[in-house]
Amino acid sequence: MAAVTRGSFNALRRLLTQQYRRRCFQPQNRRFNRNLKPLASRWDRSLQMFGSRTLQTAVAWRGPIVQFKLSDIGEGIMEVTVKEWYVKEGDKVSQFDSICEVQSDKASVTITSRYDGVIRKLYYDVDGTALVGKPLVDIETESGSELSQEEDVVETPAMAREEHTHQEIKGHKTQATPAVRRLAMENNIKLSEVVGTGKDGRILKEDILNFLAKQTGAILPPTPLFQEIQTPGPAPSTPAATPMSTPAEVKPPPTAPKPIFTGKDVTEPLKGFHKAMVKTMTAALKIPHFGYCDELDLSRLVLLRSELKTTAERRGVKLSYMPFFIKAASLGLLHFPILNSSLDEGCQNLIYKASHNIGLAMDTSQGLLVPNVKNVQLLSVFEIALELNRLQALGAAGQLGKSELNGGTFTLSNIGSIGGTYAKPVILPPEVAIGALGKIQVLPRFDTAGQVTRAHIMKVSWSADHRIIDGATMCRFSNLWKEYLENPASMVLDLK
Repeated sequence: MAAVTRGSFNALRRLLTQQYRRRCFQPQNRRFNRNLKPLASRWDRSLQMFGSRTLQTAVAWRGPIVQFKLSDIGEGIMEVTVKEWYVKEGDKVSQFDSICEVQSDKASVTITSRYDGVIRKLYYDVDGTALVGKPLVDIETESGSELSQEEDVVETPAMAREEHTHQEIKGHKTQATPAVRRLAMENNIKLSEVVGTGKDGRILKEDILNFLAKQTGAILPPTPLFQEIQTPGPAPSTPAATPMSTPAEVKPPPTAPKPIFTGKDVTEPLKGFHKAMVKTMTAALKIPHFGYCDELDLSRLVLLRSELKTTAERRGVKLSYMPFFIKAASLGLLHFPILNSSLDEGCQNLIYKASHNIGLAMDTSQGLLVPNVKNVQLLSVFEIALELNRLQALGAAGQLGKSELNGGTFTLSNIGSIGGTYAKPVILPPEVAIGALGKIQVLPRFDTAGQVTRAHIMKVSWSADHRIIDGATMCRFSNLWKEYLENPASMVLDLK
């Protein structure tokens, strides 16, 4: 703006100098002078109009530019990874519009704007490391907007009630964030059909998930680690039992995964959840682990679940085996509360946790995460299944936040969905125990009459902190948990 103003002033000064010279040095040819005066007059008027327009343009050319800094996310986090930009240079933004999504070693959060204006500069590329307190973007604010020295707004998925993006649908204003709109679009949901429960009728992620659960059931994550344990189906029929009139179904040949080969060594810095995993597992392996394995006959549970599955689907919930495993673990923790405890930092005190926040290992687009179901001791099997559906949907959308990931007291890991049988699970500090569940297999077993019968067998592998958990305690807990699952009717006696 200063450069344009100086240019206009110089042009005006040259014009005045030329007029002064013409008056001091009159030309001899009066006719020429008379011809020159109208030309000079027209030039004066043109230059005055140009100067006026230039000065007006210079004043309105640009508003103040604000450096938009990354605020303190909390929990001692000093840097984050920029996972996605929702804006680019030159885009116009309003207050509360999403600017970018960043990922710390704890969770993903969305950064929103405090200003109305235009994005002038992005300080980081995607997958770049942004530092707390340093600028994220430059925003040219509008001249009428109030400038504030406050830092940017950080919104986690758990803060969805404060999200403020609007969308016009069918003549009325539907309020939803880009993340909510993307989740609705991926599941073919019209926002106009969803009732918003947020402030001023805003549509929250929970509203989309509840609408989806009522319509189609739960969204499964894209990878199979957190899917339900599959029981083997009936044996395929023999060729003789197939009618001759039925043409044989031609299946395409299976495609083998292509190996990743770059031909050279690649160095990649650890970021986000990978960096957190290094820190957590380094601390975990300082714990002396005690291992214990057993097997369960889940034939009765398989029958019970098949009977309840249709009822749960009518209520809009997908019922897997995991809610039963989780509830049985909670009932066992009531008898063995030391397995739901933790050591303090100085290893001088044992803290018994009142809440059973049982975590489930989940393979997501962000990596291996362990969200937890809060207060399992107060929930029914159906309520646990409903919460698992919600966590699965958040994991599939990459929207698991700190509220879902923090506060776990006990963990179960379902390796059976991939195909594993036994494992040696690693304790997740500050917890003191973890269990790994294998796949369910139909195997021959002897019944009480000594006859060979088909049984649905699942292996379980436990790890416990041997500093405070002895082998007998872990064994007794496993036996009680096994009793609940092998005779699921017995859980009814202890349910509250």
